[in-house]
Amino acid sequence: MKRACDKIHMRKKLREYTENLERLIKEKSELQSHLSSLGLMIGSVSHGIKGLLTGLDGGMYQVESGFSKENSLQIEEGWNIVKLMVERIRKMVLDILYYAKERNLNWENVDVLSFAEEVAMVVERNISSGNIEFIRDFDASAGKFEIDSGCIHSALINILENAVDACIRDKSKERHQIIFKVASDEKNINFEVCDNGTGMDMETREKLFTLFFSTKGTRGTGLGLFISNKIIQQHGGSIKVSSLPGQGSKFTISIPKKTSEFLKERSETEPQKPVK
Repeated sequence: MKRACDKIHMRKKLREYTENLERLIKEKSELQSHLSSLGLMIGSVSHGIKGLLTGLDGGMYQVESGFSKENSLQIEEGWNIVKLMVERIRKMVLDILYYAKERNLNWENVDVLSFAEEVAMVVERNISSGNIEFIRDFDASAGKFEIDSGCIHSALINILENAVDACIRDKSKERHQIIFKVASDEKNINFEVCDNGTGMDMETREKLFTLFFSTKGTRGTGLGLFISNKIIQQHGGSIKVSSLPGQGSKFTISIPKKTSEFLKERSETEPQKPVK
């Protein structure tokens, strides 16, 4: 009996040791992954900030030069550059905060048209080029949907600004167009962002929502679209992308009208996790 009890005790200790070892290995792996991501983020953000500061310096030079020459047009151009750079820095900081901190969503019923109009106004204000036409195409009967308005607002702005950037980088056309469309079906609110900018090849489309992947060089951190995708997924939605080089891109974002129903279904299979 003593030998049998000793054997049972040893097996119990061995099982506890194995479980602790597995936990320690998992924690070490997660720590290594986090440190690796942190290193990539610091490098990516550093390049992004360097590019934004260069743009800010250019805008300040324009303003100072305009004052010295008493050239109001040059002052206005320089000030617009400064405002644009400050807005991009603000957006970068918000992207970093979304990535670095886990947060639960603040659900509320939101009027779709009012929400879409707010998003459109932000983008229009940030379009400095007169060669980009911004078109609204909103379904008046869209109604309401259940979202964290701050998160979805940020996600859509990221996607729309990606379209603006694609138009600015495209030198093959004299004029560009961005269409922001909102429609509804039985279960979802569907947003479409269409542009006739540079477009993307298959390799770029496949990496588009990968952490720290950016086509903007020093002007991007690779956080924006990654975070947008995570936000939409947490709302139970999806993002589809169609694009060809030189022919522009179309992002289709579908979000359930009643996200609580999606969360109820998901909770039956797995616990909800906040977005990083």
